[in-house]
Amino acid sequence: MGVPFEALLPYGIMLGMFAVTGGALAKLDHMKNGGKRGRWGIDSRLTGYLRGQSDKPIAPKGFELNNPWKVEKRII
Repeated sequence: MGVPFEALLPYGIMLGMFAVTGGALAKLDHMKNGGKRGRWGIDSRLTGYLRGQSDKPIAPKGFELNNPWKVEKRII
């Protein structure tokens, strides 16, 4: 005894929506990276952009130690 195709329509719709959502999220990630593939370890503090890279041989002011942590002055 077969299953009527009307019973499988909700599953097809759900599968289609998962595919559309996954594709949209992948496209947003692609656009966020400037149209390039995702990479990790890029210094966004240096350029202000997640995917940015700089070819300047001298780092800007504030990169003496290249540490992103802010250090508080001691109270005592």
